[in-house]
Amino acid sequence: MILILRREASATEIDAILARLSALGATGHVARGAEQVVIAVEGDKELLATSQLDALPGVERVVPTAKPYKIASRDYRAAKTTIPIGTRVIGDKKVVVIAGPCSVESRAQCFTIAAEVAKAGATVFRGGAFKPRTSPYSFQGLGREGLEILAEVRERTGLAIITEVMDTRDVDLVARTADILQIGARNIQNFSLLNEVGKLRKPVFLKRGMMTTVTELLMSAEYVLSNGNENVILCERGIRTFETALRNTLDLSAVPLLQSLTHLPVMVDPSHGVGDWRYVIPMARAAVAAGADGLMIEVHHSPETAFSDGAQSILPRRFAEGMIEIRKVARAVGRAI
Repeated sequence: MILILRREASATEIDAILARLSALGATGHVARGAEQVVIAVEGDKELLATSQLDALPGVERVVPTAKPYKIASRDYRAAKTTIPIGTRVIGDKKVVVIAGPCSVESRAQCFTIAAEVAKAGATVFRGGAFKPRTSPYSFQGLGREGLEILAEVRERTGLAIITEVMDTRDVDLVARTADILQIGARNIQNFSLLNEVGKLRKPVFLKRGMMTTVTELLMSAEYVLSNGNENVILCERGIRTFETALRNTLDLSAVPLLQSLTHLPVMVDPSHGVGDWRYVIPMARAAVAAGADGLMIEVHHSPETAFSDGAQSILPRRFAEGMIEIRKVARAVGRAI
């Protein structure tokens, strides 16, 4: 359930409500909006339903919710969550573009690509220092050296940095470099990892799993949120279906659906969604039209020699051309880049 508090509810009353919930064996998560305070409650539903919580001083009304995710729900927070990243804000009227290679391969590679994507309008640079690969024999990333290169990219270009964290033991290490910590599709239900990044206050970028439902994605977000980290970004990156023509099926219907279900920002990764560079920009345009708050696009100056995901990486020149097209779509739907 969710408790909607009166506008004039005092700090003393809020503390008393939380103490009452604790006495009932329940946990309350407080969200303070510009106009109202709400408390998402986790606990024994039957006991809570008979506890007359609406009679507590400061409580305006009790809203029962059947949704398994509480803090991620629009019932908990009606206003859209916005997350400052560098010079931009994810979740407002401007569409944020993340761009860069799948893997950090070298300083020269990253500096070359970062300069090009920054010039074209990207504000966040992506690059994997630690890479989850289907084959144990594939390139696994440069690790600590890769993080050092990413830090140098930020210093040179001013771009914010997003990179993936795969192991609970590496969370603090990656967080010292990354402006955004990415949880990849293969780790979306790694609950130990979700709990660990939830203890931070840095933004967490959750990629939908290949066979993850929308509800399961939101429940993964709930793990991070319930640990106190409210800076969560959701990403649709394609799911596996019976169709084999492309790498995945990019579920753009998930964008407006998620926007109606949650207050969290929603982004789209068309590169993994299709797995073929020829269709990345068309799907990026479609994602913005569908209401995405941002895009993640793989860019490489030499896709044919890329250590990973070369087939879905677009050249910097094509990225720059694509940004012109994407801007036109953004303007048509009342957004900007």
